[in-house]
Amino acid sequence: MDVVDPSTGTRIETYEEHTEGDVTEALDRATETFDDWRTRSVRDREQLLATAGEVLRDNKREYAETMTREMGKPITQAIAEVEKCAWVCDHYAEYASTYLDSDPHPSPPGSTVETEYEPLGPVLAVMPWNFPFWQVFRFAAPYLTAGNVGLLKHASNVPGCALAIEDVFREAGYPEGVFQSLLIPSDLVDDIIADDRVRGATLTGSGPAGRAVAATAGEHLKKTVLELGGSDPFIVLDDADIGSAAETGAWARNLNGGQSCIAAKRFIVHTDVYDDFLDAFVDEIDSFVVGDPMDEKTDIGPQARQDLMEELHEQVAESVDAGATVVTGGEPIDREGVFYPPTILTDIPEGCPVDSDETFGPVATVYEVADEDEAVSKANDTNFGLGASIWTENRDRGKRIASRIDAGCVYVNQLVKSDPRAPFGGVKDSGYGRELSEAGIKEFVNRKTVWVE
Repeated sequence: MDVVDPSTGTRIETYEEHTEGDVTEALDRATETFDDWRTRSVRDREQLLATAGEVLRDNKREYAETMTREMGKPITQAIAEVEKCAWVCDHYAEYASTYLDSDPHPSPPGSTVETEYEPLGPVLAVMPWNFPFWQVFRFAAPYLTAGNVGLLKHASNVPGCALAIEDVFREAGYPEGVFQSLLIPSDLVDDIIADDRVRGATLTGSGPAGRAVAATAGEHLKKTVLELGGSDPFIVLDDADIGSAAETGAWARNLNGGQSCIAAKRFIVHTDVYDDFLDAFVDEIDSFVVGDPMDEKTDIGPQARQDLMEELHEQVAESVDAGATVVTGGEPIDREGVFYPPTILTDIPEGCPVDSDETFGPVATVYEVADEDEAVSKANDTNFGLGASIWTENRDRGKRIASRIDAGCVYVNQLVKSDPRAPFGGVKDSGYGRELSEAGIKEFVNRKTVWVE
């Protein structure tokens, strides 16, 4: 696996892929380790997770620089990502025991009925490059603490991150085999899921990848959780605080170079405030610094790979040819590296690529709508259903509209984000299942009913 620094286009590292024999050994190790790991008390597992959080904090600059070199995330955002991983470790170190406590149920006199939560076994995680630490810890912190063991198939452009995460758990004192990174191509994933030693799979990624994992897992009756793409609406109503909406919206679209499933992508603005919002939105976006991701003043670094930037620009170009108007940006930046500028498009023709497909980069589409009902209709006019953001000074109005939005999570006067304290996941083509909070730790467990007479 060759690692190419997207800010320069230079190959900076090469890693040897694991062989099929290595995978077999890893599966054997995971199975053997699980037999002991599942018997450890939750409190023991919580203490190890707390130590993993400490390891992350102690080495956050090193891990952040690995992210930045491999996929171009600006260094300040990379440091924040490591800190967020430590936070999710803290959360489950504190709350896992509570989440996993047995639940009592009504029962006849003289009997007790409870649901116990027991781990399933080895779980395969297929994870993306865009948040190369957070996506992994979002699954690992709860699933390992519930008593499962993890196998990570990370994206092929972030192998250094994959191995660094494995080192975090090793340094924290986890037994060998509780968490293993597999540097393998995607064509080995189906065989791993089909293997009897693997009891479940979770994937964060594209729709086609999710369908492939779900199909194989379904054939073998394996549990899956899928967090797929998104085309999140950002609704600005006539009573919104325009300054706050524009400032937050600009960041919600361009954080991580716009390479986020939950980025705000379709800005749906009430006609009464459309011009004011667009002006403020353009000002905010034009203020961002695009440049060297190792420079702490940089807001937006390179796109992660050349082919991804080319695909994004093709979506923009086809949409402009169909009639969309470029307000700012719209062309790759003529400099070393894979850089694309923050871009705003208006007058979006229905069905063009930026209207109907997910755009995975710093490209915002802005729509003008006449009223609240049209805003909701446009927000729901997508195959995706991951997140949504609504902006209004009337909190009751925001909550009422939130109930009409087809999405796994809706935020009022806030950007869409994942938080250890709240369940996270999507509907429709954005996947199924939930991560984080109590819901997340209970995805890969046996909810065993125990009736004692």
